[in-house]
Amino acid sequence: MATDQWQAAVASADGYELGEGPLWDAPRGRILWVDVNAGTVHEGRLDGDQVVRTRSHRIDRTVGAVVCSPAGDLLVAGAHALTVVLSGEHRAGPAVVASGSRRRLNDGTCDPAGNLLIGTLALDDSRGGESLLRIERDATVTVLDDDLTLSNGLAFDPAGTTLYSVDSVPGVVWARSYDAATGATGPRREWLRITDGLPDGLCADAEGHLWIAIWGAGQVRRYTPDARLAGVVEVPAPHTTSVAFVGDDLDRLLITTATAGLDAEVLTAYPSSGRLFLADVGVSGLPVTAWAGPAVV
Repeated sequence: MATDQWQAAVASADGYELGEGPLWDAPRGRILWVDVNAGTVHEGRLDGDQVVRTRSHRIDRTVGAVVCSPAGDLLVAGAHALTVVLSGEHRAGPAVVASGSRRRLNDGTCDPAGNLLIGTLALDDSRGGESLLRIERDATVTVLDDDLTLSNGLAFDPAGTTLYSVDSVPGVVWARSYDAATGATGPRREWLRITDGLPDGLCADAEGHLWIAIWGAGQVRRYTPDARLAGVVEVPAPHTTSVAFVGDDLDRLLITTATAGLDAEVLTAYPSSGRLFLADVGVSGLPVTAWAGPAVV
């Protein structure tokens, strides 16, 4: 099978220590993303081939993910708890991880019913004790996994019936059936294992292929639904972190990157590390499911 090749181009003036979690908020024509270690959520707009940052929200010591309601309210995963941003006002939500524990909230997304899926990662060298959780509008928490090391990217297939989830440290992308109406999930199976970098954030396109950012490889890779490599986006930044389709037609692939973990020599060789990138890959993405609403506060 032939492998397509694309090149990503720098799309932001600013760089971020740990850019992550991009999404397209279609009703407002805005892009949301986070700088994890800065504890900040950013808003921006597409201006040609550039993403122009328009607003920022400082939330917590760290921010793992942001999702958006149909009205534009934000639900943000801070270090240990959720925060809702309503018209710029921050409202404290429920704690998800015990304060003071050596772990924090990480990547998240909404399921097809609008519930938040969010994972955790260890802040030390411990392995195998992290979680993937579902948080519903009434703050009910369901544990989907409790044996992960670094819960990361999450995505659904076009039908919304298969959940893909990443555990970065062992390099595994898991798949399982998912019934959004009932919350029931099927057995977890290993869908893909990456050995030349760490799988990080991911998203699906309208053809059911997955786009996976590979931390340490400077690439985003496209895989078929049966996990065959179909394409590679080369990014001039070693630490690619996550991906999302953005724009009115969901036809621009936005890539976040990081400077975290790169020494001076590598940063000199890759001066655009930490910036946002865009690639035109000839396919369109899927609309993002909105968060169901602010009842968690």
